[in-house]
Amino acid sequence: MLSLKLKVNKLENYGENHKSIIDACKKGDERQKYRLYQMYSKAMFNVCYRMMNNREEAEDMLQEAFTQAFLKLDSFRYESGFGSWLKRIVINTCINAKSKRKVELTYFEEMHKFDKPEIDENNEEEFQLTVAGITKAMEKLPEGGRIIFSLYLLEGYDHGEISQILNITESTSKSQFMRAKRRVVEIMKEQKTEMR
Repeated sequence: MLSLKLKVNKLENYGENHKSIIDACKKGDERQKYRLYQMYSKAMFNVCYRMMNNREEAEDMLQEAFTQAFLKLDSFRYESGFGSWLKRIVINTCINAKSKRKVELTYFEEMHKFDKPEIDENNEEEFQLTVAGITKAMEKLPEGGRIIFSLYLLEGYDHGEISQILNITESTSKSQFMRAKRRVVEIMKEQKTEMR
């Protein structure tokens, strides 16, 4: 089976190396808040975009998440990396926004359609996966599958955590991830064929 391997930038070192910036933010230093925002906003925008699949909504969610983070900053105890703490707020902000709009997450329904992917494992070298290609293909996934795919592969959550975040079973998370992964590969192959 073709495995999707991505290198994801982690911002954990910022939480450890910039304790003084976070401490200054806790004391209300607006310049340091802006500095912290600059350090994390691009990565957190990418999370928002993958969750919302819309640039304007992602920008709104980013601002909302940072507002919440700065309001809750006193609760950050340095027990985990600041990036992980902030990412959890970002993801929860996006999921809460979807819930408030009463948008039902749509998942893959046709289980048999993706059961046997037509992937020639001998030609893996020909078919190269890129972050940009995967991200573009993700936009075509059903919302639920896209969110699970993003949370698992790009954000590093395990299926137990995803099941808690989305209030679904762990087996649903696993099966939706597998279907999303297969569909991403299919979409990317289709895009490659169209480019020829």
